[in-house]
Amino acid sequence: MKRNRLTSVLAAALATTMAFTACGSSNSNSGNDSSKSNDTTTSADSKNEESADGYEVALVTDIGTIDDKSFNQGAWEGVEKYGEEKGVSYKYYKPVEKTTVAYEDTMKLAIEGGAKVVVCPGYLFEQAVYDLQTEYPDTKFILIDGEPNDGSGTYKTAENTLPILFEEDQAGFLAGYAAVYDGYTKLGFMGGLALPAVMRYGYGYIQGADYACEELGIDSVELKYNYTGTFTASPEVASAAAAWYQSGTEVIFGCGGGIGNSIMSAAEDANAVMIGVDVDQSSESDSVVTSAMKLLSNAVYDGVKSYFEDEFKGGETVTYDASVDGVGLPMDSSKFKKFDEKTYEDIYAKVKSGEVKIDNDVTKEVTGIETKHVKVVVVE
Repeated sequence: MKRNRLTSVLAAALATTMAFTACGSSNSNSGNDSSKSNDTTTSADSKNEESADGYEVALVTDIGTIDDKSFNQGAWEGVEKYGEEKGVSYKYYKPVEKTTVAYEDTMKLAIEGGAKVVVCPGYLFEQAVYDLQTEYPDTKFILIDGEPNDGSGTYKTAENTLPILFEEDQAGFLAGYAAVYDGYTKLGFMGGLALPAVMRYGYGYIQGADYACEELGIDSVELKYNYTGTFTASPEVASAAAAWYQSGTEVIFGCGGGIGNSIMSAAEDANAVMIGVDVDQSSESDSVVTSAMKLLSNAVYDGVKSYFEDEFKGGETVTYDASVDGVGLPMDSSKFKKFDEKTYEDIYAKVKSGEVKIDNDVTKEVTGIETKHVKVVVVE
């Protein structure tokens, strides 16, 4: 995947603080209020009263729902927070199927309904945004975790499109570091498909574990590594995870949408733990010791805010990383035994400053990631 970078100055200018402090918007419709609407259809749901021009901000889900504990929910929370704070009307739309054609049809429905900003959560929207950004030049598109392309390698980001990527390797690094620091020496990584975002999570996880070993003087950590070939929960994934736990694996980083639910189930049965991904998944199961997070709601909030404050920086990709608090672990809900807030702040500061160097080159195979203390066992 093409991966453009802006300077940290540009990223910081776009990012809000963790508390989402913001000034009033001169572009928002002051006639809107934040009362809840009962307007619900089979294709969409809304949260604010509709303005005279229709719903101003739309989110198109990736076939799932806005309470999926993953990408849709994280993005929706950013839309919802901005809408509630500023009285801007907003609505989500759900495609009828998981195809580019269905995504485009649903996005057009949102635009025809008055959307000035369309939020698309996930790389599966890359081609749809590529197609529609030219057709609808007056509509702003926020594409999370992807960059517009035609599906055959041609990339183009129009001035009305803001792609937002994340440094998954940093989030993975923090999770691996925390796991070893907390006393785990038999680790596992189960990714969905060998896609760049998934690979960066895994590569960071390995290196974080190795870094902790170096600091703590540990030389006997083993890490099993596998791509399940699916992002869907299944008995096969649950069975594979159960077999790992039975053979001694203590914690598995489940990185791939629905497969996390299968791993959670196996962890519960084995009285073991797992690491969630993308958002804080601690509420899903007591087995979730922590989650390697992309702060999706922050990124979406920032993007929507930039439009209404006449600061929309389309045409370039913004990368959210530790330097703008764009990734991290949810320490308030994590269930660590030894890894505490002070230790987290110390290692986060090293990642944030660049003192920690993480190899996120996804052109490499996992066996090309160098370690001194962690033995990586690739499971086919």
